[in-house]
Amino acid sequence: MTNLNDIGKEFGKGTIGEVLGIEIIEIKDDFVKGKMPVDSRTHQPYGMLHGGASVVLAETLGSVGSHFLVKDDGKAAVGIEVNANHLKSIRKGWVYGEAKIVHRGGKLHVWSIEIKNEAGELICTSRLTVMIIQA
Repeated sequence: MTNLNDIGKEFGKGTIGEVLGIEIIEIKDDFVKGKMPVDSRTHQPYGMLHGGASVVLAETLGSVGSHFLVKDDGKAAVGIEVNANHLKSIRKGWVYGEAKIVHRGGKLHVWSIEIKNEAGELICTSRLTVMIIQA
């Protein structure tokens, strides 16, 4: 288990992840965990978590995972497709995402991401496809 507190903050500096308050908690070869606050930065007009913010969390987790899998080979990872099903609303607190790699090819990675509230209830399920390119 790697704690990415400092590395994650530096890697995400100046990005949408920083604006939304996304934090990377843990990374291993086959999964990445992170969290995001549910507050005015991530709300939609009705005061609930914006679906787009959930998608940003999902894509961030999978993309970070792929980045760390390929960076030492002089490659980079870019998201090319993401989908999400928003299953439950949340108005405040934190959501926690866990991305698990389901396909690790030479050109494509596919991640399955679950986002849950603090009680462990599923808020969103997502799938991300990442293309591996030369850095």
